[in-house]
Amino acid sequence: MELKVYKDYTDLSRHAADEIFALVKNKPDAVVCLASGDSPRLTCQLLVERAINEKVNLSQFTFIGLDELVGIPPENEGSCRFFFESLVVKPLHLLPGQVYFFNALSENPARDCEAMDKVIVEKGGIDLIIVGIGMNGHIGFNEPGVSFDNYSHVIDLDESTITVGQKYFKGPVKLKQGITLGLKHFMESKKAIVMANGRKKAEVIRRALNEKINNQFPATIIQKHTQGVVMIDEEAASLLEKETN
Repeated sequence: MELKVYKDYTDLSRHAADEIFALVKNKPDAVVCLASGDSPRLTCQLLVERAINEKVNLSQFTFIGLDELVGIPPENEGSCRFFFESLVVKPLHLLPGQVYFFNALSENPARDCEAMDKVIVEKGGIDLIIVGIGMNGHIGFNEPGVSFDNYSHVIDLDESTITVGQKYFKGPVKLKQGITLGLKHFMESKKAIVMANGRKKAEVIRRALNEKINNQFPATIIQKHTQGVVMIDEEAASLLEKETN
């Protein structure tokens, strides 16, 4: 695992976007999985801007959404799918066969999980996965206590995730479960990046990097990813030794 600290959120996002851009340029059929949310938002915007400006051919590129809130329709602006459709899929004109999301309204979520796992295998695995980190240490919706051996699965959301998740909606929404790629996918990805920014994430980052690897704080698993990178800004690194890139 490698730690990279950047001056601020903009600098962090630019370097994360560069990681994706470089991968797709060197491997046109790359498989990239991203998390939605505040941390990756600018990364997505910068990636799209650069891809359009440099006229990159993305016809072989595969995009996978990390997770979804069960029961939230894709047209709801709080859904993970809405986030990516708006910021990535539509601006880059990605075709249906290039984009894979969980079906939050599926009558058989287990089958949906199996279908996502099958896609990942058929595509040769995930080349790059970029995730955020929750205040409770979750990655995707892999909540405290989750098995490190899970592939795609449905999980009951932690109370802190339900509370924080309300900010993505215009009004109160009843959230109960998430459907997500598992930490087995995370560890089997060829490269894994955990992003975090802001002082509010400083304690979370300190725990993720310094605590013994344990499933009560799932993000600690990044410590044993041989191609894992933790990319944070100076505020998120404020409880760590200073090291700026």
